[in-house]
Amino acid sequence: MKILVVEDEYEMLKSIEASLLSEKYLVETATDYSSGIEKALVYEYDCILLDISLPGGSGLRILDEMKKNGITANVIIISAKNSIDDKVSGLELGADDYLTKPFHMAELHARIKAVLRRKQFDGKDVLALGNVLLNHTRRQVSVDGRPLEMTRKEFDILVFFAANINRLITREALAENVWGDHIDNADNFDFIYAQIKNIRKKMKDGNADIRLKSVYGVGYKLIIDS
Repeated sequence: MKILVVEDEYEMLKSIEASLLSEKYLVETATDYSSGIEKALVYEYDCILLDISLPGGSGLRILDEMKKNGITANVIIISAKNSIDDKVSGLELGADDYLTKPFHMAELHARIKAVLRRKQFDGKDVLALGNVLLNHTRRQVSVDGRPLEMTRKEFDILVFFAANINRLITREALAENVWGDHIDNADNFDFIYAQIKNIRKKMKDGNADIRLKSVYGVGYKLIIDS
């Protein structure tokens, strides 16, 4: 799961980033309006944590531009302002939640998991794909009730495909969503191919009902065998 944190307070930003990384999220950051709106409009995120008061502009303007461009990412506003007007404005512009500073990291994690469940898994912790159960909260996979061991990256790839079932996922989109700012680590997509190969083998060995189908020269699709 990839999260963008748009926050100009350095200590707060680093605290949130460290906490999210400890929960195995992929984290990108922006510290002002200009870098925040650029990332929000260009890249895809599972969730955006957005401060309202930013150098160069308001987080509400970023929300407005996202809405105008048809971008429907999960957004949680994090702000020191406990203003009803700001909350109403943010929610009307498409924000999913509003968290007032200071807050406990445990509450932030709970809010993030809640919006991810609502948007990607219909409010559920566990997603059933044929005989495969995917628990994105516990980061566990099972086939016919048998646990299936997966690496962190293999799990992240499977979750991304599960959220986009039957849709063509290009190698570029997969690299961007799983590796984010560290996309160069996947040189020539060789590493992506290796991860896909490993997932396929584990699914086949476990007699899973799902498989990753190659679309030659473009990418992959997750399909359920009937």
